[in-house]
Amino acid sequence: MNHAAIEDRPAAPVNISVTHLRPDSATVSWNIPEGETVIGFAISQQRQDGLMQRFIREVNTTSQACILWDLDENMDYIIQVQSVGLYGESLASKKIHFRTLKKSERFQSSMMDQDDPAVEGLDTSRHLQTGEILIIMTVLLMWAAVIVLFCKQYDIIKDNDSNSHSKEKSKPLSGQSTPDYHHGGLLGSKFQRTSSSISIIKV
Repeated sequence: MNHAAIEDRPAAPVNISVTHLRPDSATVSWNIPEGETVIGFAISQQRQDGLMQRFIREVNTTSQACILWDLDENMDYIIQVQSVGLYGESLASKKIHFRTLKKSERFQSSMMDQDDPAVEGLDTSRHLQTGEILIIMTVLLMWAAVIVLFCKQYDIIKDNDSNSHSKEKSKPLSGQSTPDYHHGGLLGSKFQRTSSSISIIKV
């Protein structure tokens, strides 16, 4: 076994604690010994009766907390945490025992540990994801409204253009006039020849 590689591994996490207990979830937090280079963590989770075991591993993160989901109500669990370094994983931390709450205790648990800093960043990220979804939905709805408004305006302009063409076709031609007949026709009836007489009186 390469002893140099073992020495390069980080030390095990310390101060392991479990908070925000719920019937189906819990939050695990820990501390990293000073001076250790850590790029992730690993958590071993199992029910105390041995019927279920889960292993969680995350890298490229400096988080020192993790939410455990899909837990069983009123059940005992055992967890251990490891730090992930550049050259491998640390030894496992000491075992931590905890029990999930009953559903009847859910309201009481929501009143406890509200200001626990261990999951402040995790809860904030969940709220941010919800906010981003709302922003995207709002933008999509605005674009849809703009498209609908544009289509309505286009239909109105198209209808007005069609109506104007129809009016031009049905309008009587004012430039046409009744033909004049110079010899005994209509013009002759309108304009009769007038005769003039001049009387000269000599004194």
